[in-house]
Amino acid sequence: MPRKVILDVDPGRDDAVAIMLAALSPDIDLLGVSVTHGNRPLDVTVPNALRVVDWLQLDIPVYRGAADPLLSFIDHERRDPEWIYDLIETIEGSDLDLPAATSQPQEQHAVGWLIETLMASAGDIVLCPVGPMTNIALAIRMEPRIVGKIEEMIFMGGAIGPGNISPCAEFNVWKDPEAARIVLNAGIKKVTMVPLDATHSAHIKRDECQALIDLGTRGGEGAGKLAMRRIARGTELGSKLQAGPIHDALVICAVLDPSVLQQVHHTPLDVIVNPGGKDDGQTVVDLRPGDWAKATPTAQVALSADREKFVRMLTEILALA
Repeated sequence: MPRKVILDVDPGRDDAVAIMLAALSPDIDLLGVSVTHGNRPLDVTVPNALRVVDWLQLDIPVYRGAADPLLSFIDHERRDPEWIYDLIETIEGSDLDLPAATSQPQEQHAVGWLIETLMASAGDIVLCPVGPMTNIALAIRMEPRIVGKIEEMIFMGGAIGPGNISPCAEFNVWKDPEAARIVLNAGIKKVTMVPLDATHSAHIKRDECQALIDLGTRGGEGAGKLAMRRIARGTELGSKLQAGPIHDALVICAVLDPSVLQQVHHTPLDVIVNPGGKDDGQTVVDLRPGDWAKATPTAQVALSADREKFVRMLTEILALA
């Protein structure tokens, strides 16, 4: 039976590929897509999500969510300095290189839909946040009982090694660390973290992108071109690799086959919230062996991934339509 999935996104080219995988896999029942701020402002990320579902010619409900981090009113410059959007514009673009959307988001707010859907469920929904966790944190604060209704949360965020927005912080968590801390300390029974360490090891090469395009499907063409564009943008920024990570897509592959994640550790997991500090938004795990680690493990954390399996899964799913 297909796994029921809610995907919370901030598109972004890698989010777009994640939507395509979740929508096209016969082993996933994608209940809907909730959208948050993140890679771009909400007025861009919502149309981007709609562009993807329209491109696939599928009827997938898209819900407009949080436009700002929880505490943006306290320290706007901490979360939204102009240089960040300039950099992301280079990597992710504004319109995903897909035709403009003709569909509209649902009238219901994403947070209300998350609460309603989870509370009405049999506790069999996999929650997949692949952007800042603002929508999820707001839903938990409004209705704490949803925590017991989440079968599993698999999220893309954080870093054990170097970050990408600061020396120690990954963008999704850094963008709203207060939200991430609320969610990761809420008591969700099974949490899997897919950090940069894993997504960088599951990169895709130019020839593999071209192979996706050559599948001749809307999924293959769309994902292949989006991935190819990310690689090209990385090269413009100084990368010497003719390859690039498709971060959020790895989460969907992990929903389908957890063995795509490697070096998985059961560990305590938390987020540092230190406004203005150099460690603000850092994810902290305890990988010390033996009796050194005394805290109760709260998450599975993957330090790498099976690149060949990842690319094979992309190809098999995107060949379907």
